[in-house]
Amino acid sequence: MIKYSMAVAMMLTLPVAADDFTIERLEGSPNINGASVQGLQMAPNGKRITFLRGKANNAAQLDLWEFDIESGESSLLVDSSSLLEGGVEVLSEEEKARRERNRAITGKTGIVSYFWSADSSTLLFPISGDVYVLPLGGDVKRLTDTPAYETDIKFSPGGTYVSFVRDRELYAVNIESGAETKLTSGSTDTIANGMAEFVAQEELSRFTGYWWSPDETRVAFEQFDESRVLIKDRYEVQPDGGVVTLKQRYPEAGSPNVLVRLGITTVADQSVSWVDLGPEDDIYLARVNWSPDSKQIALQRLNREQTRLDILMADTGGDSRVFDTESSDVWINLDKNMRFLKDGTMIRTSERTGFKHIVRYDMSTGAVTALTSGDWVVNEIKKIDEENGVVYFSGFMDTPIEQHLYSVSLAGGEITRVSQERGWHSVTVGSDVYIDNFSNPEQPPQVTIKSLADGSLKSTVLANSLDEDHPYFPYVEGAAQQSFGTIDAEDGTPLYYRMYTPPVMEEGRRYPAILAPYGGPHGQRVRNQWLVNFNDILARHGYVVMVLDNRGMWNRGLAFEGHVKNAMGTVEVRDQVSGAEYLKTLPFVDGDNIGTWGWSYGGYMTLMSMFKEPDVFKAGVSVSPVTDWRLYDTAYTERYLGHPDAPGDVYADTSVFKYVDGFKGELLLIHGMADDNVFFDHTVKLLSVLQNKGKRFELMTYPGKKHGIRGSKTRSHLWNQALNFFDRTLK
Repeated sequence: MIKYSMAVAMMLTLPVAADDFTIERLEGSPNINGASVQGLQMAPNGKRITFLRGKANNAAQLDLWEFDIESGESSLLVDSSSLLEGGVEVLSEEEKARRERNRAITGKTGIVSYFWSADSSTLLFPISGDVYVLPLGGDVKRLTDTPAYETDIKFSPGGTYVSFVRDRELYAVNIESGAETKLTSGSTDTIANGMAEFVAQEELSRFTGYWWSPDETRVAFEQFDESRVLIKDRYEVQPDGGVVTLKQRYPEAGSPNVLVRLGITTVADQSVSWVDLGPEDDIYLARVNWSPDSKQIALQRLNREQTRLDILMADTGGDSRVFDTESSDVWINLDKNMRFLKDGTMIRTSERTGFKHIVRYDMSTGAVTALTSGDWVVNEIKKIDEENGVVYFSGFMDTPIEQHLYSVSLAGGEITRVSQERGWHSVTVGSDVYIDNFSNPEQPPQVTIKSLADGSLKSTVLANSLDEDHPYFPYVEGAAQQSFGTIDAEDGTPLYYRMYTPPVMEEGRRYPAILAPYGGPHGQRVRNQWLVNFNDILARHGYVVMVLDNRGMWNRGLAFEGHVKNAMGTVEVRDQVSGAEYLKTLPFVDGDNIGTWGWSYGGYMTLMSMFKEPDVFKAGVSVSPVTDWRLYDTAYTERYLGHPDAPGDVYADTSVFKYVDGFKGELLLIHGMADDNVFFDHTVKLLSVLQNKGKRFELMTYPGKKHGIRGSKTRSHLWNQALNFFDRTLK
């Protein structure tokens, strides 16, 4: 049954701006969303705020800025161009791959990350493979100047050392003396020390492979051996027509992963103790944390099936014991919420109840106390104020489509919502204030400093008001109208949607509609936040666009997610069909002309929807799609579908190829020809099958482009291709 829970706002008849909003403006410079910042941090002493901001003429090249809380003024701390001497940043292949996997810095250059020293006196950052420090009030100092590339740089906890990985080994430099120490040894072409393996970065959100002890005497480090990992020939077709053949170790579903060890090296003499990780070697090293006294390591060990998470406590000699185990019939969702308190207790988040909530452990007895509960999800622990006994966290207690900052006592009890404005709040919490990076559909992203006590405004870092100075302001009148609501899935589960409709709705006219899902696990798209994207362009050109978060996605609890367990491409498609059926009930929608488009998992959704439901979806644009899950990596695929050799037909049933015969609509396939995430192989295999079956389709490929198909001109071309395709097939 379809439930219409929020009324769609009737479209105001406004004049369309004379200078219409184009795809070139969407992708061009300056950023159509207005000024933006990333990498917001508060100095440990709470007196300074730092952030990264793109250049006025190149939003992708980031500089380091400072905001002074007392004066309310922003100033440039480090100009990346000055360090590059006007040249282009040179990246190693390893760094290019690392940035592609870390979505926060994908496509960015310049200063893409930085770190504060514990005493708030110094900033640390890498650029072009070398390491720099900036003492506040002083000049930038270059710590390394080598042909090799330094990655994953960090301050030691006390600020005595700067550490990094070079040539698959871990190093530390004493900041005062400049003396460099090689902390690990034994790396080869297949063995690496201090690094995170491919699937840890791509699928486990772990981008580091080493961890300092709080007293700076030891460093825990991962060593992985990838000698048994499958070597794939990957072909990158470049813009000049050349073909680069790369041999890449890529663990396809069902194939061997790396072998991993956890060592503890002593800074003074580089002696190493190896931690007992247990009898199983086919595991994932998920997370590593030190205890405050530097005497123990808490490591999270995940089984290959990702249904069991063991917390092991290990001493510095390597002896370990299982402290706690969490199991799931669905899968384990990893996070970074573990914290040790001065009183000897430990805080983390757990999904034992089916929803992620904050729990507190007595480390001596193992007793667990729940600090939060209910049918809603905690996202991230932001700060623990031990002095006042308060935990600050982000979560979704009020609604799944708005993220807010909340607080709760360390003893549990009543939860207080700290952020107040409706919308999406990404926060950084200090001692008595928090940085609020906030937006909603009427408010472009703004950054303010607010009181933790009462939420009152202290200062504004980035106002970003939608006034005549904002780059989007000239196009507001011609913008798509937006609304939010829910429909019921076939089992009665409410599904949230965001709808875009044309700025001027002609009475009696029925408009073609397009569904625009991501659809896959951890892919929530319906958020009450500012967003100007291709869906806005489609609505401006006379389409009704529905973004529907189907069952199987994140932020609604494990039962909601678990619908796709061993069944990808099933319930998600049925829910999108429910969305299409709902659209057909609207008097302004042409139910005979409904399309769909998506990227990555969304591209897979486009194919499955069109192949399985050809009478519902007339046309589709599929960008960088997975077509056969056997070709995708172990950690992601097996989490949701199990091992390919398990009994049953899970992999055949979830592949698009089983359903090709049902395809009869119009299809545009798009793929980057250097994609190192969803290899171009996926589309090549589909091309052959479609051709052999005599199925008509269109194809657009992008030489030299990876999974994100980045670059303003390239993106403009892609969106124009998609728009032209829908204009030809749905109108």
